[in-house]
Amino acid sequence: MASVRYLVTNVDEAVTFYVDGLGFTVEQQYGPAIAILRRDDLTLWVAGPTASAARPMPDGRKPGPGGWNRFVLQVDDLASVVARLRERGVPFRNDIVSGPGGQQILCEDPSGNVVELFQPA
Repeated sequence: MASVRYLVTNVDEAVTFYVDGLGFTVEQQYGPAIAILRRDDLTLWVAGPTASAARPMPDGRKPGPGGWNRFVLQVDDLASVVARLRERGVPFRNDIVSGPGGQQILCEDPSGNVVELFQPA
């Protein structure tokens, strides 16, 4: 089992995206601060601006969403998942890429955090 924390701008929007769009379930939610979501062996913590994880660092840097780090969700039919997410208006950073291990594409949650969708060969 793996746990990942993503900083998000709006916890409710993130919960809707991950639950309705990617099949996660809500384990716990603490108002607008944080929600703990699960899909298979992955636990995802989505932390909003009021969560302790969003507090500035001692040097003044402020944690925020986005970037290129990501977790990978394996899917059985990448093309159909992509089509369903595109219908919902989900942004993608690229088109489906084929490699020796399978196919992948990068989508963004409502805060710009990256999720890699992967279909093995």
